[in-house]
Amino acid sequence: MTKEKENKPTLEAAEAAVRTLLDWIGEDPDRKGLVRTPARVIKSFGDWYSGYDEDPAAILGSSFPDAGAYKDMVALVDINFESHCEHHMAPFIGMAHVAYVPDGRVVGVSKIVKVVNAFAKRLQVQEKLTQQIADCINDELKPKGVAVVLQASHECMTTRGVYKNNIRMVTSAMLGCFQDNEKVRTEFLSMIDAKTA
Repeated sequence: MTKEKENKPTLEAAEAAVRTLLDWIGEDPDRKGLVRTPARVIKSFGDWYSGYDEDPAAILGSSFPDAGAYKDMVALVDINFESHCEHHMAPFIGMAHVAYVPDGRVVGVSKIVKVVNAFAKRLQVQEKLTQQIADCINDELKPKGVAVVLQASHECMTTRGVYKNNIRMVTSAMLGCFQDNEKVRTEFLSMIDAKTA
């Protein structure tokens, strides 16, 4: 678990803040349909930002010696994720594609998904999220290489600002053999292309 924030506001204070925002946009927080909205919003925040209560490195701590001395790429493509940008708190939603080449240790595939979620369920920017996932896997598993590609649509562009739909932001982090070996990198990227073609 991550360290608890000192002097964390109370649940009541958080709900009062939501009431203030409802009032600020011109709503009546006491209107029948909105009476329970502050509690619902705070409960939603508990889901959306649950990554602050998780330690992604600890998730990978239960890796195990790779069976049969497996040395080829392990890839997970099309991992759904949802996050919120730290600039507007607007959602960005997309797919993560993650691969690593083991060097003595592998991890259960669900652990990779949990690492993606632990970092995504925080206020983020996509570039930082991409690098955090790659660095965590690299630091904990010490593989020969790690590759992470994120593709996401950002509601801070689609529902406000420039109001442009059908735009996906793509970010990547390539470490070790994925950075140094074009053949390995191309193999991984072809897996993604096959899924998105």
